[in-house]
Amino acid sequence: MTTVLERYNRPAPRYTSYPPAPHWREAGGELLKEALHNSSRPLSIYVHVPFCERLCLYCGCNVIIKKDHTLAAPYIEHLVGEMDLLKDAHGRLATQMHWGGGTPTYLDVHQIEILFNAIVTRFSVPQDAEISIEIDPRVTTKQQLHALRSLGFNRLSAGVQDFDPQVQAAVRRVQSFEMTRDLVMEAREIGFESVNIDLIYGLPYQNRSSFARTLDLIREIAPDRIAVFSYAHVPSMKKQQKALEPHLPPETEKLGLFLTAIEGLTASGYEYIGLDHFALPNDPLSLAARNGDLHRNFQGYTTHAETDLVGLGVSSISHVGGTFTQNYRDLESYNASIRQSSTPVCRGYVMTEDDRIRGAVIESILCHRRLDKRLVESRFGIVFDSYFATELQRLPEFERDGLVSGSRTPILQVTPLGRLYIRTIAQVFDAFQPAAVASRAV
Repeated sequence: MTTVLERYNRPAPRYTSYPPAPHWREAGGELLKEALHNSSRPLSIYVHVPFCERLCLYCGCNVIIKKDHTLAAPYIEHLVGEMDLLKDAHGRLATQMHWGGGTPTYLDVHQIEILFNAIVTRFSVPQDAEISIEIDPRVTTKQQLHALRSLGFNRLSAGVQDFDPQVQAAVRRVQSFEMTRDLVMEAREIGFESVNIDLIYGLPYQNRSSFARTLDLIREIAPDRIAVFSYAHVPSMKKQQKALEPHLPPETEKLGLFLTAIEGLTASGYEYIGLDHFALPNDPLSLAARNGDLHRNFQGYTTHAETDLVGLGVSSISHVGGTFTQNYRDLESYNASIRQSSTPVCRGYVMTEDDRIRGAVIESILCHRRLDKRLVESRFGIVFDSYFATELQRLPEFERDGLVSGSRTPILQVTPLGRLYIRTIAQVFDAFQPAAVASRAV
């Protein structure tokens, strides 16, 4: 196992887009506006609320730490201003909406209502839309929960990471099991249909026995979905992570933590969807995985393959048609752009036909754990073995090590062992060099 780990645990993209975001180029708002003008597909709306009161040391997100909340009101005004600039999207059906962060419940009830109402007056959000929000149980109140539910939010994602006190102290996120359990119980009692819990493996002081205890507590909460993310150590980008280095588990122990999660959660009835996601058998993600309808975008695994993704807020990403765009990552530039009535896009990318082909291949591997070459040939009018002749020469190595099977047949299958290194397998079909800051596969 160690030899396989050393060989295949390489830096690899998470493939929430193809090509990955580090390979996009400088671009302006006209790219997004033109893409919206040329598309009529339903929307999936993402809203980024970047604020947190405290910084968790493991965090790799685009966040702004501000204990007082004076930035919240002007930020909402700029979000509304950004929506007003996207006139070609107004009135479009939005079947999915997600608020992420940061901590969206950094906003008070009144601010949540203002922002939500601004969205539903500009976009057509049906009653059966999937509307989700990320919350921090340490700062989310019952009043906020009730307000969210009354507005129409029906899915909740709560960060936990680990319940072990030593781990929590090391990463500066102290959060009791009881606090988390009670908030989830309240959410269910008032009608939230689905609850997701986020965990992280590879944090300081974690070991298999302590992580197993955290998993036992998570099973008491019984969320519908569980995400078990690999800690991405990138202190060159997130300087606060440097403080964690002396106590991080070695790679073999980190792999053991994830195996503990897979074994424990699947034994408890959760289905291993892929990468870092688990769900109960009747969850829409599990159903989509079994039916071959699973899709992957910047929100991770999703069942909404038919939508264009429109991102609102600082650093947010949109994927409309064959284009990707990203907003300014710093608040000052984002705000300045809105004040100038300019769509706050700073970079983007227009997919080539080769990108579409490779993106479809990579998505098939990540979502379905198999690749049917004949389907790719039929969809894109290529001869697969000729088009990917160079890439196919690399697959026998993966097959010898037990990560894939059928590399010389029409159907390439990822093995149970290969699922641990599925990003590395998908990377075989990536024409771009990996970014220097890409996280390792496990």
